[in-house]
Amino acid sequence: MNILLTGGMGYIGSHTALLLANAGHQVHIYDNLCNSNIGTLDRVQKICSKSIGFSEGDVRDTEKLTKVLRDAKIEAVIHLAGLKAVGESSQKPIEYYANNVQGSISLIQAMQMVGIKTLVFSSSATVYGDPVYLPYDEDHPTSPTNPYGRNKLQVEEILRDLSVSDKEWQIACLRYFNPVGAHESGLIGEDPNGIPNNLMPVIGQVVNGKLPLLNIFGDDYDTPDGTGKRDYIHVMDLAEGHLAALIWLQGNPGCHTFNLGSGDSYSVLDLLHHFEKASGQKIPYQIVERRPGDLPEYYAKADKAEKFLGWKTKRKLSDICNSSWLWIKNSRKS
Repeated sequence: MNILLTGGMGYIGSHTALLLANAGHQVHIYDNLCNSNIGTLDRVQKICSKSIGFSEGDVRDTEKLTKVLRDAKIEAVIHLAGLKAVGESSQKPIEYYANNVQGSISLIQAMQMVGIKTLVFSSSATVYGDPVYLPYDEDHPTSPTNPYGRNKLQVEEILRDLSVSDKEWQIACLRYFNPVGAHESGLIGEDPNGIPNNLMPVIGQVVNGKLPLLNIFGDDYDTPDGTGKRDYIHVMDLAEGHLAALIWLQGNPGCHTFNLGSGDSYSVLDLLHHFEKASGQKIPYQIVERRPGDLPEYYAKADKAEKFLGWKTKRKLSDICNSSWLWIKNSRKS
């Protein structure tokens, strides 16, 4: 299958591109490189020994996107492009709505122009908001508490309306929990431009001497060690979820929602101690004030993905930390 990955040069996109290429699909990446690096493409192609197409562009450029879809003879799209920092979304809401909502509409319009009607959308567990109950299942009420979460939910609603208006569309909205880890080769991993927002890249910058210590936001939550607990999912498990959704969509029209998570939760200190064990290094940290909107705990109920997609996580917290450490060591050399 010829598959376009918008935002495919990023963290999740690069791992998904690698998996799809290894599964025999022809992959073409469309990315504006605002939070990624062109060098990632060489590393992905080195691992899989296959050619991956690339076009630099913004998803809001409908005309260019339409041309890429047509020229590359694309049959299905995995839509990963978008801004993703929760805190930044509150500081720059219009930029987030423009990139994430307007960009998604532009992609849909380009797909309509070419007649492509199979789409896997990168959504987020952020759409749920404060938990009414745990674990979150797909029927949990949606009430996002920040612009980023509202972006994701609005795109989901647009896609549901689209699928009602045209019964030929095959759409999967994948609600991610907390992606971490790296490819087992250690050649690709999470490598954001600028100051990282996620836990593991910050740990990497501490290890590599770019930051003096790790800030842990709050140790007074109602959890065993006082730090927030999250559902961490290995990025390669997440990539496999995209492939499983793409396969299942063939012959399953409509708009379908799936949680992609492990179903377990680990605290910040749990993750930190596992990483220290994997790396053999102590990570200096300090406790600082809680961030507004952070929850004590959340995790997924992913039974629906297992039932319909035949997907569940395979990798453990130790695999997450071992692969992250290998990537961090390798990135230190580059």
